[in-house]
Amino acid sequence: MSEHAHTTEGHEHGEHAGMNKAKIWKVAGILSLITGIEFIIALWLIPGGHIPQHVGNYIYIALTLVKAFYIVAYFMHLKFEKLGLQLALTVSFIFIIYFIVLMLIEGGFLNIHMMNH
Repeated sequence: MSEHAHTTEGHEHGEHAGMNKAKIWKVAGILSLITGIEFIIALWLIPGGHIPQHVGNYIYIALTLVKAFYIVAYFMHLKFEKLGLQLALTVSFIFIIYFIVLMLIEGGFLNIHMMNH
């Protein structure tokens, strides 16, 4: 039988070791708290007239972006990747959102002007 040298090379997780059960529960708690805030806004603040609908929409967008950050950073492990990959994905995502917004604006403009002709 041959001897097999068992090394940990290639099996080290480095920064991934920081993602333990306590960190997972902390992130899950933060996501639950944000979701609770969204429910309070949707079921009490907006219907009760404490904040207007358009302000609530901006708050929803901001809270959703924070939740998306936590999900992508911790549960999809992007926070533990190299900076180059993080920047490449972030810049690509920003450009995609930018182009979607531009298409919506252009589509609205074309819709208005084609209805008038």
